[in-house]
Amino acid sequence: MCLAIPGKIKSIDKKTHHATVSFNGIEKNINTEIVDVAKGDYVIVHAGYAIEKLEKADALETIKLFNELKNDKFPMSNVKSMTKLK
Repeated sequence: MCLAIPGKIKSIDKKTHHATVSFNGIEKNINTEIVDVAKGDYVIVHAGYAIEKLEKADALETIKLFNELKNDKFPMSNVKSMTKLK
Protein backbone atom coordinates (compact mmCIF):
# COMPACT_ATOMS: atom_id res chain seq x y z
CA MET A 1 0.00 0.00 0.00
CA CYS A 2 1.18 3.51 -0.78
CA LEU A 3 0.45 6.70 1.13
CA ALA A 4 0.21 9.68 -1.23
CA ILE A 5 0.56 13.25 -0.05
CA PRO A 6 -0.47 15.96 -2.51
CA GLY A 7 2.27 18.29 -3.73
CA LYS A 8 1.98 21.71 -5.34
CA ILE A 9 3.87 22.46 -8.55
CA LYS A 10 6.11 25.48 -7.96
CA SER A 11 7.79 25.56 -11.38
CA ILE A 12 7.66 23.49 -14.52
CA ASP A 13 9.74 23.04 -17.68
CA LYS A 14 7.39 21.87 -20.43
CA LYS A 15 10.30 20.93 -22.74
CA THR A 16 11.93 18.49 -20.31
CA HIS A 17 8.70 17.47 -18.51
CA HIS A 18 10.25 18.21 -15.13
CA ALA A 19 8.78 20.23 -12.29
CA THR A 20 9.69 21.35 -8.81
CA VAL A 21 6.95 20.18 -6.45
CA SER A 22 6.53 21.30 -2.85
CA PHE A 23 5.32 18.78 -0.28
CA ASN A 24 4.62 20.95 2.76
CA GLY A 25 7.84 22.89 2.16
CA ILE A 26 10.00 19.97 1.03
CA GLU A 27 10.76 20.44 -2.65
CA LYS A 28 11.39 17.56 -5.05
CA ASN A 29 12.16 17.40 -8.78
CA ILE A 30 9.58 15.19 -10.47
CA ASN A 31 8.71 14.04 -14.00
CA THR A 32 5.40 15.30 -15.42
CA GLU A 33 5.46 13.42 -18.72
CA ILE A 34 2.34 11.30 -18.06
CA VAL A 35 -0.01 14.06 -16.80
CA ASP A 36 -1.01 17.46 -18.19
CA VAL A 37 -0.19 19.94 -15.42
CA ALA A 38 0.80 23.56 -14.92
CA LYS A 39 2.38 25.73 -12.25
CA GLY A 40 0.08 25.89 -9.22
CA ASP A 41 -1.55 22.49 -9.84
CA TYR A 42 -1.59 19.81 -7.15
CA VAL A 43 -0.37 16.32 -8.00
CA ILE A 44 0.12 12.87 -6.54
CA VAL A 45 3.63 11.53 -7.16
CA HIS A 46 4.87 7.94 -7.25
CA ALA A 47 8.48 6.90 -7.91
CA GLY A 48 9.39 10.38 -9.13
CA TYR A 49 6.50 10.71 -11.59
CA ALA A 50 3.36 12.83 -11.25
CA ILE A 51 0.63 10.22 -11.72
CA GLU A 52 -2.51 12.24 -11.04
CA LYS A 53 -3.62 15.86 -11.01
CA LEU A 54 -5.92 16.80 -8.13
CA GLU A 55 -8.55 19.47 -7.77
CA LYS A 56 -7.28 22.17 -5.40
CA ALA A 57 -10.11 21.64 -2.89
CA ASP A 58 -9.43 17.88 -2.73
CA ALA A 59 -5.69 18.42 -2.32
CA LEU A 60 -6.15 20.98 0.46
CA GLU A 61 -8.61 18.73 2.31
CA THR A 62 -6.16 15.82 2.13
CA ILE A 63 -3.31 18.02 3.37
CA LYS A 64 -5.55 19.24 6.22
CA LEU A 65 -6.27 15.65 7.26
CA PHE A 66 -2.56 14.74 7.23
CA ASN A 67 -1.81 17.81 9.36
CA GLU A 68 -4.49 16.76 11.86
CA LEU A 69 -2.90 13.33 12.10
CA LYS A 70 0.52 14.91 12.53
CA ASN A 71 -0.81 17.15 15.29
CA ASP A 72 -2.19 14.09 17.13
CA LYS A 73 -5.86 15.02 16.82
CA PHE A 74 -6.44 11.35 16.11
CA PRO A 75 -4.38 9.46 18.72
CA MET A 76 -3.50 5.92 17.72
CA SER A 77 -4.94 4.69 21.04
CA ASN A 78 -8.39 5.30 19.51
CA VAL A 79 -7.70 2.98 16.59
CA LYS A 80 -8.66 -0.67 16.99
CA SER A 81 -5.62 -2.91 16.96
CA MET A 82 -5.06 -4.87 13.79
CA THR A 83 -4.87 -8.63 13.92
CA LYS A 84 -1.81 -10.28 12.46
CA LEU A 85 -2.19 -11.99 9.12
CA LYS A 86 -1.61 -15.71 9.24
